[in-house]
Amino acid sequence: MTSLGPLRPGDRVAVLSASGPPAAESFERGIALIESWGLQPVVDADFHTPHPRAKYLAGPDAYRASQLQQAWCDPQIDGIFFARGGYGAVRVLDLLDVDALRAASPKPLYGSSDVTAIHEFWEHRVGEPTWFTPMVATADLFNDQEATRQLREAVFEPFSGREFSSPEALSLVPGHAKGTLTGGNLSLLCMTLGAHNQVKPSNAGKIGLLEDVTEDVYKLDGYLQALMRAGWFEGLSGLALGSWKSCGTLPEVKALCEELLVPLGIPLVWELGFGHGPAAHSIPLGVAAQLIANDNPRLVLN
Repeated sequence: MTSLGPLRPGDRVAVLSASGPPAAESFERGIALIESWGLQPVVDADFHTPHPRAKYLAGPDAYRASQLQQAWCDPQIDGIFFARGGYGAVRVLDLLDVDALRAASPKPLYGSSDVTAIHEFWEHRVGEPTWFTPMVATADLFNDQEATRQLREAVFEPFSGREFSSPEALSLVPGHAKGTLTGGNLSLLCMTLGAHNQVKPSNAGKIGLLEDVTEDVYKLDGYLQALMRAGWFEGLSGLALGSWKSCGTLPEVKALCEELLVPLGIPLVWELGFGHGPAAHSIPLGVAAQLIANDNPRLVLN
């Protein structure tokens, strides 16, 4: 087993949340979906125990951190699905035992949105690639056959050579970039900038991916400014933008991205089809890829 799979029918997979609690019906549908694929979902008995103060968290921080730690380190667990996002993953990061995570055998980890904090942690601290995919217990997946198909493909099929694009994809800065994929949800990448006692990671030679949901345009502006001031864009070989669901009007978001990101002078693609939008792609992070920004914009995995 590698940290990107693929899995096989009969494999045991942990279903957990490092962020918010899923609705009961959505959680049941997520479990049913996993079972329909021939996988064996493993859920802790205390999964639905609420946080003593905050209903927006799927249990106490120490519990959520321990569930992630145990699932990754348990050799009897073959993969990890995050049920939903919301908020809270950043609260578990400093409670994880990095040495134990590094020593464990890798396995695929699937999720997006708030899970961006975990993707970034796995990239820079654990040193393993992960899957940026729709959440398994959310309506965005249930009500979207194409997104569901792509997640299943990510789970069971090799990723090498796969291509990603969308009907709305547009090259804002033409070119051809090569590099390892990094990034995810824009606001979460800003939320993790304050990690203490850590050397600032370099994105030199990497291809960045950015998307977000339910953020006003002025907030997206602030998030991009924060990443710029922190040096997140320094050395990137290329940049692909995903969906911006409920983030104001798309023309407003596009104008902001053109104003701030086109001057970077690197290949830049708009609306590549990952994130919270319809038919969302399931894309591995931490793997080598090519971003082709021309009349047929696309991302190609090596």
